[in-house]
Amino acid sequence: MIFIRLTLAFLFLISIQHQVFSQKTLWASKVLGYSSEYRPDQYGHAYRAKQILGEPNKLPALGDSPCAWTSADPDSRSEEWIKVGFSENIKLAQVAIGENFNPGAIVRVYVYDESGKEVLVYTGDAAPVNVQGRMLNIFPAQKGLSVNAVKIVLQPDKVRGFNQIDAIAISEKSELVQAMINLAPELPKDLVKENLGKNINSKGMEINPVISPDGKTLYFTRSHHPENVPPIEKQDVWSSTLTGRNQWSKAINVGAPINNNENNAIVSISSDGKTLYLINHYRPDGKVYFGLSQSFYTKNGWSFPKDVNMPGLYSDRNEMDLAVSPHGNVMILSLQRRDTQGYRDLYVSFKEKDDVWSEPKHMGEVINSADFEGTPFLALDNKTLYFSSNGHSGFGGNDIFMTTRLDDSWTNWSKPLNLGPVVNTPGWDGYFNVPASGDYAYFSSATNSLGSYDIFRLTLPEEIKPEPVAIITGSVLSSTTNEPVIADILADIKKDAQIFTSTTYNPENGEYRIVLPAKETYRITASAKGYFPVTEEIDLLTETGFRTIQKNLLLQPVQAGQQIRLNNTMFQQSSAEVVPSSFAELDRIVAAMTEYPAMEILLEGHTDNQGDVSKNVQLSEERVQEVKKYLLSKGIDSSRIQTKAWGPAKPIASNATEETRKRNRRVEFTVLKL
Repeated sequence: MIFIRLTLAFLFLISIQHQVFSQKTLWASKVLGYSSEYRPDQYGHAYRAKQILGEPNKLPALGDSPCAWTSADPDSRSEEWIKVGFSENIKLAQVAIGENFNPGAIVRVYVYDESGKEVLVYTGDAAPVNVQGRMLNIFPAQKGLSVNAVKIVLQPDKVRGFNQIDAIAISEKSELVQAMINLAPELPKDLVKENLGKNINSKGMEINPVISPDGKTLYFTRSHHPENVPPIEKQDVWSSTLTGRNQWSKAINVGAPINNNENNAIVSISSDGKTLYLINHYRPDGKVYFGLSQSFYTKNGWSFPKDVNMPGLYSDRNEMDLAVSPHGNVMILSLQRRDTQGYRDLYVSFKEKDDVWSEPKHMGEVINSADFEGTPFLALDNKTLYFSSNGHSGFGGNDIFMTTRLDDSWTNWSKPLNLGPVVNTPGWDGYFNVPASGDYAYFSSATNSLGSYDIFRLTLPEEIKPEPVAIITGSVLSSTTNEPVIADILADIKKDAQIFTSTTYNPENGEYRIVLPAKETYRITASAKGYFPVTEEIDLLTETGFRTIQKNLLLQPVQAGQQIRLNNTMFQQSSAEVVPSSFAELDRIVAAMTEYPAMEILLEGHTDNQGDVSKNVQLSEERVQEVKKYLLSKGIDSSRIQTKAWGPAKPIASNATEETRKRNRRVEFTVLKL
């Protein structure tokens, strides 16, 4: 083990040196032929010839990997071979062959030019070597070779056991080509991970930390603990709360109905912290079956888990992890299925009508490999995904990576970045989880644990943080009585009225809470029966860090004499043109007038006092007429709408500054009759 660690450190140092010289290197891009390939399973692509393509998936770590090509018979007396092509012809200085497991079986290496001319550039005697794996670097004696293909020949019986080839490269330069870990850039050298200690960790197994978005409650999965529901070797859900000293309280078993005598685990939490996603379907008799469930927070605690309806959900071995988007409408799952590359890949599912989820869709080969991909966590920015994998170059065992969503297909992701040697160890690491503040990350590791696996935290450096978000929290109140009102809350993006997220405010369950990524302006709308919807803008365009914003929403009851002020950014500057982003607000007026068919309203237009008074009066008249025209286009009868233009005559704020003048530029409507 000591020797392997030293080898990894040496290869890693060389990889850093390689980046400095920036030599032009091509990795194989197509398989041109092969003698055989190992196929241990009916489905998947483990050990097949295609695994030799691209950059190394195992090296600089060493050992067996399904992400490497392996011939069918580990000890065949016949020669085995594979031929690969490259994306272009280059002047050859070096061939690099990644032998990640049982090296030494290569006896000949040939290269080819565009015409197919074959040149032998390496011969050797097959024999075991005293390392678990290596990069074989060949510098041909022949000069001036122009190459676009390579063929390697092995004698498997000379090196007992499977002989695996991770990758093949050709290079123009003479500096050693070595495998590189795709590290997150500029990670601080003083990073330290902290074991959460005996309040959280025990001699048993603690995995799968799930942190509430506000960062104040930690849920995790624990097995082999005397306070578990018997049998104690099975998994229970435990929780802890953050104290004022930034320490976690002594964990407690959350009990029934979430925990029973089967394996129980929370795998994700909603952005408002009031919905838990659990493995398995729960039955009243205490039995569980493979699937997903939701538990909802109520005044009496967590509800009995309700089944999540996802037709076509299955996973070989009945294993899975998952993460839910801040919207609550996208789910990323780790499953093993017939179209999986190897042992568990990442899939995406979308919530459809009637709370039914679509069948999981494979997320592609940029993220997924022929080895394990699991423990996904989607950050609250809705685009940064953390996951663990054995199928991307790392520091030994299962490592944690991050990737960024590139479009709305949810199958197009950036090349995964390894989170570095403080997070990732030669052992198993996974279940990365980050609260909204982005101050800490929580994850599970076997290295330096009190038991088999423990939960650790790390002060999260900027280089691997998700983009900043804001938590908006508050109550919905009646404007006349100041009493709480049960209401639906919707947040949309102002520039295109795209719905971002929604929730329900129920005073019995505490304040509402929604999480909004920075760099956008949002509108939060609360609606309840018997009240006019109210909309408040949240401008996060210039935010660069985490914020918590307290925002109570006041609903005005639907009654004669009630006056409602519309958004003062409804029009273009000095124009009567209604901006498209305001259509959603006008549609809420339409909805109210449709619900109350006898309702009649007065639309009143106002301006500030800048400029000519008559022109301001005219502008206010044009604006109310544009609003009226929109309502008429939606089927509201003209007889139900009166208008009045006041110009600057009725200010509600000072006209001394631009900021206060904005309040005076407004359209209001008053309910005349119901």
